[in-house]
Amino acid sequence: MSLNTRRRGADLEDAILDAAWAVLIDSGYNGFTFEAIAARAGTSRPVLYRRWPHRDDLLVATLRRHWASRPIEVPDTGSLRADAIGFLRNVDQGRTGLMTLISAQLVEYFRATGTNFRDLRDSLRPPGQPTGFARIVGRAVERGEIPDVTRSPRIIDLPFDLFRNEMLMTMRPVSTEWITETVDLIWLPLLRAT
Repeated sequence: MSLNTRRRGADLEDAILDAAWAVLIDSGYNGFTFEAIAARAGTSRPVLYRRWPHRDDLLVATLRRHWASRPIEVPDTGSLRADAIGFLRNVDQGRTGLMTLISAQLVEYFRATGTNFRDLRDSLRPPGQPTGFARIVGRAVERGEIPDVTRSPRIIDLPFDLFRNEMLMTMRPVSTEWITETVDLIWLPLLRAT
């Protein structure tokens, strides 16, 4: 590549992150090396090292870009139940494939770093941004649908945690029936009991 056509700045970073995503998908965490990514991006390893000194820094940047490019709409229907069901349906449509893939491809990352999917998810979320279910519960409190009491984040995010478990156990989209039962029979009674 000549000096006049050499990529720089955002163009180069986009090419690197696209290449890194492709390497992660194709080869998993074990194959996620600076050498493989540089070759796929058509650049050199020192270019990557200057931006991301450690492989895990590049991994998080790659996941953040691809996670953020698939935002999940948090419905605001005026109903706690409808918002919760709608949000889980949106997650199912927008993230099931990505979550399954990430979970499978990052087993070695979680093992090597002693972290888990929750830790990774929290590092990808912009600082201070509440979870989708925290927003849904907050709006329901403002509308007077449920009492304004302190609730554990585990209770607030329980539908998502159960959803993720169901999705990982079945490795396929989660049914509308499962979503409705989880909201109606488990989460809403638990929220109202606290």
